[in-house]
Amino acid sequence: MSFLKTSQIKSPWLMHFDCGSCNGCDIETLACLTPMYDVERFGIINVGNPRHADVLVVTGTVNPRNAQVLKNIYEQMPTPKLVIAVGACGCSGGVFRDAPNVIGGVDKIIPVDVYVPGCPAKPEAIMDAVVTGLAKLKGILEAS
Repeated sequence: MSFLKTSQIKSPWLMHFDCGSCNGCDIETLACLTPMYDVERFGIINVGNPRHADVLVVTGTVNPRNAQVLKNIYEQMPTPKLVIAVGACGCSGGVFRDAPNVIGGVDKIIPVDVYVPGCPAKPEAIMDAVVTGLAKLKGILEAS
């Protein structure tokens, strides 16, 4: 996590969107905010407005009803932006990928920068994905 202290991104703001999961990955994502993991100590703040978010964390499968909402949230985020797909459902559609109402993983609708496998994904893996994504974001900022 020392990367966060030295990067240009001093305080990455994160928005979480659930496309329609069993809530296992949502619980693990929110666990990152609890005192046990406390990601806020690194300056990572959970926000509710996509216009304020640098990072979009998406859980659950994409279906025709939420695909447009996901796309709208992504388009409202300022650039550069980072998308993290969390859990088997967010990465590929999971066990529901063959269901008739499931489009698939998040990458079927918007570009994904980091994938976090697991069912559910562990909080440590989610935090590692944020750090990995921020390193990519730092590379983009330095290149421009």
